[in-house]
Amino acid sequence: MTYTPPKNLKRYAEILKQKLPAQFRISQNIRLEFSKSDTTQTLWELHDEGIRELHRQIVDRTPPDEITRREPSLLDLKTELAERIIQSCTLCERLCRVNRREKERGYCGVEGVSRYASEFLHTGEEPELVPSHTIFLAGCNLRCVYCQNWEISTSPQIGEPMLPERMIETITLRHLQGSKNLNLVTPTPHTHNILKTLQKLSINIPIIWNSNMYYTEETARLLEGIVDIYLGDFRYGNDQCAIELSDAPEYREIVLRNFRRAYHSGEILMRHLVLPGHIECCTKKIIDLVKENIPHIRFNLMFQYRPEYRAHRYPQIDRYLSAGEKEAAIQYATKLEDLLI
Repeated sequence: MTYTPPKNLKRYAEILKQKLPAQFRISQNIRLEFSKSDTTQTLWELHDEGIRELHRQIVDRTPPDEITRREPSLLDLKTELAERIIQSCTLCERLCRVNRREKERGYCGVEGVSRYASEFLHTGEEPELVPSHTIFLAGCNLRCVYCQNWEISTSPQIGEPMLPERMIETITLRHLQGSKNLNLVTPTPHTHNILKTLQKLSINIPIIWNSNMYYTEETARLLEGIVDIYLGDFRYGNDQCAIELSDAPEYREIVLRNFRRAYHSGEILMRHLVLPGHIECCTKKIIDLVKENIPHIRFNLMFQYRPEYRAHRYPQIDRYLSAGEKEAAIQYATKLEDLLI
């Protein structure tokens, strides 16, 4: 039985009302017997069995009060697979293959132990999400020349270590203070440590994957049964712009592939930051891709761009959006109509 997620964040709303469990809680609830001596292929085959059971429990609408943490679980298995991946790291499409358990660093610069720069109750996100317990993780697998958080994205060694026990205490406290969700920003290089934290988290809270979506198919498989909302960026409608502004080869194919997969494993709130001079080559092309491939998602057309970091080196984006560009983007986005926030 295949689970088809509802559109427009309907399942998310039911988790908030405590009518349904978050997906990571269901993964905790599925018992799977495995050994660390099993081959990775054997573990992936067992993982797929667990995902089929997860779909069944979602379709059957297993209530939160029937969920418990079993050992070993599907979530434990995902954590073991992630730990194996970082020994020759292929969490993202950089495919660095460094041994992060031995403190080797790849493109993102993140070692085996993740760090976070800040965590707080965020009230500036989309209306459905606030107040959101937002954790800004240090380091990034893109190099956006206009990055507004460049102090964090380019400094993977800043902040506090992401230790599971301490993180669970913090997440629980923020939940008591009113957080609706756990919002993980730039999470891909930290997937293994996020899974370690969720292994023992007992509160029923939706997981938001606030991501650039530039990750591998292996990582996408790990995220199924964990992520409730993919809060994903889609920046570029072609590879040339992606390479020039974010050093991201094969961007369009990779990000579209991951959004397509996310479309069948969770709910999507897509963000598109409109860039000056990129209406025709990026904004319009992305709107067409959404309409053709993943309709009826939540789509946020964003006009918050400002020239930051190294944007002054690129004349086309070294300015704010014009009124005409904003109007052109809005007019073209009427193709999506009910999808536009």
